[in-house]
Amino acid sequence: MSIRTDRVASLLQQELGAILQKELSRSGPIITVVDVRITNDLSIARAYVSIIGTVIEQAAAMAALRDKTKSIRKILSSKIRHHFRRIPELEFHEDHLYERANRIEQLLNEVRKGSVGNDEQGGLLHL
Repeated sequence: MSIRTDRVASLLQQELGAILQKELSRSGPIITVVDVRITNDLSIARAYVSIIGTVIEQAAAMAALRDKTKSIRKILSSKIRHHFRRIPELEFHEDHLYERANRIEQLLNEVRKGSVGNDEQGGLLHL
């Protein structure tokens, strides 16, 4: 990425995080904007979100984000319109890094305790 696209992505990540924090209900899962990647022509911004909650809450939150994409883009436009001629299209994608990190941490704790199970060939269980 170029310096410009990095700056735009950073600005979008910050603003989207604030919008999601204020606009979505507080009783649901915790949604964090982990990363924003933007195309070189600044036309599409892919926001990667981490959702902490049950599997059902995660699915509902992703569905809500996708349903509200236009309204989120409109709010974003009102906040950053002086930075852009055209606000990029938004795409939301779920990032499972938090879940993978927890699973790795769990496996490491089991290894430290010596309680990791072995499969039939004598190797360690895989992630």
